Amino acid sequence: MYKIGDLIVYENKGICRVDDITELNLPSAKKGQKYYVLKPVYEETGTIFSAVNNDKVHVRPMMSKEEAEELIKEIPDIPSMTIKDEKEREARYREAMLSCDSKQWVSAIKTLYTRRQNRLVQGKKTTNTDDRYYKMAGDNLHGELAMALGMEKSEMEQFITDKLESLGLVTVSET
Repeated sequence: MYKIGDLIVYENKGICRVDDITELNLPSAKKGQKYYVLKPVYEETGTIFSAVNNDKVHVRPMMSKEEAEELIKEIPDIPSMTIKDEKEREARYREAMLSCDSKQWVSAIKTLYTRRQNRLVQGKKTTNTDDRYYKMAGDNLHGELAMALGMEKSEMEQFITDKLESLGLVTVSET
């Protein structure tokens, strides 16, 4: 059970702070059931109420600084998704987001980035679905890494690139 003040990752909402643990006085709430009152860190508005013992929702503690640094080093080795057909595409993206697994977010980002680049080279536009999941995965990954490393979320994409280059794990060619 999490405590008030804990930072957690909640499904596809990203980093949330546990603001309270309480019973809800709502017709739809079970009597005697405890709920987390969660506040998404990177959203100005919005509150999530989640039953403390809800096994259907993916929730985990935010990664530590050491885990964040290790994940960044692993990015080149995390494989892209293998998607057999277009019907499966959005379901796989949704599954990755709901998994609450940062490595699956990286896999989705890599898949979506490659797909976007290929479409642009072919003279095609990116799809709304691809754009939505690319942003969602990037926001969640960069938000969690930024919190763990004590940085601004807006700095994370460049920080990751610089870190991987300094470790000799990737090279960025200038065009």
